[in-house]
Amino acid sequence: MIFCIALYIGLFTVATTKHVVVNWDISHITVNRDDYNLRRAIGVNGKLPIPPVEATIGDTVELNVHNGLDRPTTIHAHGLFQTNSTHMDGPAMITQCGIPPGDNFTYHYTLEQAGSMWLHGHLAHEISDGLRAAFIIRDKPGEELYHYDEDYLLTFEDWFSTEFADRIYHTINPNEAFPPPKSYAYGLVNGINGNVTQTLKFEPGKTYRIRLVNMGDINSFQFSLPGHEMHVIEADGEYSIPYAADGIDIAPAQRYSVLVKAHDTDAFNYQFNATMHANFIPASPGLSPRVYTGKIEYSAGAPYRDTRAFYEKPDFKWLNDIEMQALDGQPAMVPTRKLYLEIGNNLYSTGQHLDHINNITFAMPNVPTLFTVLSMGSLAMDPRVYGPQTNAVVLKYGEVVELTINNFSTLLHPFHRHGGTFQITEYGPASSTSLAPEPFQNIAVQKFSGLPMRRDTVSLNEFSYVKVVFQATAAVNFFHCHNSIHSAMGMNMVFIEGPDVLQKTLQIPNAMYEMCRKQGIPTIGNAAGNIGFDFTSLPNVPTIVNQTGDDQ
Repeated sequence: MIFCIALYIGLFTVATTKHVVVNWDISHITVNRDDYNLRRAIGVNGKLPIPPVEATIGDTVELNVHNGLDRPTTIHAHGLFQTNSTHMDGPAMITQCGIPPGDNFTYHYTLEQAGSMWLHGHLAHEISDGLRAAFIIRDKPGEELYHYDEDYLLTFEDWFSTEFADRIYHTINPNEAFPPPKSYAYGLVNGINGNVTQTLKFEPGKTYRIRLVNMGDINSFQFSLPGHEMHVIEADGEYSIPYAADGIDIAPAQRYSVLVKAHDTDAFNYQFNATMHANFIPASPGLSPRVYTGKIEYSAGAPYRDTRAFYEKPDFKWLNDIEMQALDGQPAMVPTRKLYLEIGNNLYSTGQHLDHINNITFAMPNVPTLFTVLSMGSLAMDPRVYGPQTNAVVLKYGEVVELTINNFSTLLHPFHRHGGTFQITEYGPASSTSLAPEPFQNIAVQKFSGLPMRRDTVSLNEFSYVKVVFQATAAVNFFHCHNSIHSAMGMNMVFIEGPDVLQKTLQIPNAMYEMCRKQGIPTIGNAAGNIGFDFTSLPNVPTIVNQTGDDQ
């Protein structure tokens, strides 16, 4: 199947940009989303699910947030590059203080890229309790890189019967067994029970773009469309050369777009499949994995096509992102600096099993990291000023970094880089696979060929490593596992990119300083709010008691 890539040589269009205003009143609500559990959640304007935000490349978006919660909140625009606007990125105590209860704050986004993004809370893992919505940025009319007739959106979420605060309490409570008993979520498709989601209507001969956005907490979703050909054209807001796949395994925070050509007849209807799964949750009939199906309707009265043989074919093709090719033709970047990360779980001196990167379990600083950059002068180039548990790495503006991440656990970890993408260049076995269980003894090395794909969230498999390459900008970019439990347990770090350039070019609005002042949060000094390397007001750094390797 061939799709046309539009070329616009000599074609000029008059483009108009818009100022899109979105108002969010964030508050607790009581809701039954999965048809089984009535529970407290976080909604917007009194409702869940939160409607998608839609705009066009070149637009400006004004997101007006009123915090109606009883605790601070922030919003992260997941996938936006935030060029010259790192202060609008959203992670609490990294680029801003939280929005105080009862207060208002406005995020300003200048849209320089098209793609399937999303918005979510970035404090106290409020994402897990419902504070998440798709953010679709379309190409300008007439400038689409691929032709399609209609555009569908499918969002995927895992929904638990209890709030995140309860789940993390039982995970890190030193007086309870670790790991805690497994909890089983329900799957939501477009915000409701995955088996009752709305029908996707197809007309014979038309081409459809289907956007797949995993806004889930810890679970992946395997998506397939039996009886049709899927060609993947986007990963995390980056376009690719069409890549044929029968199935796509979508880790938390990952997004894809596929093009699907409808059949020439409406004689049959079909079903799409979205199977929710997590490798650390034992298989149990009806609980894990959970299989959800939705209707592809060609004609209201047509029978369903029997597609059971689709899953039995010997050449069933799962998407592999290292095989994808970047559409814009950017070659592999040559690294000028190499960094090595090891991730895992340890028993620490606090009595807690905590996650780590290079044996450092993350803790928030007393001063937002970006504010430390802007207030510490030449010392901002020294990673020590950001504190012993912020896990900060200072990068020079423009340097090209190769990051090798080794995963020595039996769990998958989706790693997300804020503020930009990275090229995926290699997968392989973690360096100590001699200690790995039998299923992980023979992991093959896979290297890119051609034009490496870029994305912002990479799925790091069990007992494996991944190599990614990116170029440092002028920003403070959070880097973390996007499994909410793992992030809450400390699997985070911060890239301080071009701090000297930031000091010359960035000015933080007074409203952001005022939010800090209202909460008694210092806005100058090192991570502790002190001068130089005095960290006396920070908590003691926990030490490793026993290395366990596995987390929740």
